[in-house]
Amino acid sequence: MGKFKYFAIIIILGMFLSLASPSTNVFARPLGQAVVPAVGLGTAEAFAVLAGSGISNTNATTISGDVGSSPTSTETGFGSVTFASGANHTDPDPNDAVTQQAKLDLTAAYTDAAGRPFSVVPSELGSTMLLPGVYKNTATSDFQITGALTLDAQGNPFSVFIFQSDTTLVTASNSSVNLINGANACYVFWQVGSSATLGTATSFQGTIMADQSITDNGGSTVTGRLLASVGAVTLNNTTINRPICPVPEPDEDDEGDNEDAISALPSTGGAPIQNYVLPWSLVMAGCLGVMALVLSIRAYRKTSRPK
Repeated sequence: MGKFKYFAIIIILGMFLSLASPSTNVFARPLGQAVVPAVGLGTAEAFAVLAGSGISNTNATTISGDVGSSPTSTETGFGSVTFASGANHTDPDPNDAVTQQAKLDLTAAYTDAAGRPFSVVPSELGSTMLLPGVYKNTATSDFQITGALTLDAQGNPFSVFIFQSDTTLVTASNSSVNLINGANACYVFWQVGSSATLGTATSFQGTIMADQSITDNGGSTVTGRLLASVGAVTLNNTTINRPICPVPEPDEDDEGDNEDAISALPSTGGAPIQNYVLPWSLVMAGCLGVMALVLSIRAYRKTSRPK
């Protein structure tokens, strides 16, 4: 009986340790639940590229969506730019009223995204899978992506992801942002305090709202928008597709608490998050623990019977 008893104790302890231990390379799950509304872009939503001090291009670039720059409306290298859709607001009317209003709306959207309560994550987002929420790195105040960042909407196409960087956003060459389980580039927002740089051949998802400049080092594909408040946007053999965003339908019994509202697993108010997962080892340990307990009870009954 003694052997079975100790075996059962070891198995049960292993179960609790498996449950309590953080696991890596799994969903980052902010504690608690809440509704994270999308960032309203206003008239800036129609733009694929928006800048403050001009737009330059090198090599063949394809743009789906509007393009404009205000107050400096300079465009260079646009002879090799193909517009699959959208309007170039710099030609023939530089710094037009539409572009000016879009810049005002961009400022409001940037301020909104920067002010959201957040959960803390590391600077390096590569090789990470995240659930919907608002994320910030408070240690170095920047974000890097080396390899693949995966965003999982868990089946809700209106789930929102917001990334707050006080300084820079930099992706390494051949890095990517991948969307799974219904995640939509329409609802991915990158608020960048200074400048964003896409490494060569980056596959990027979401709207970048940079206070200063945005630069593609060459050959990147962006499903989203490149919106720079003050500085320039630099393109280089870039493909930009402004996403067409679905709109959630309100419930018939909606009384202000729309169940179809953009929901997510969100902020912890700046507190760090833990990565947790339920491993198969825990399930197996549970089964073995039950078996060990049954055997222990049977052995005890046999040895305790009067002879």
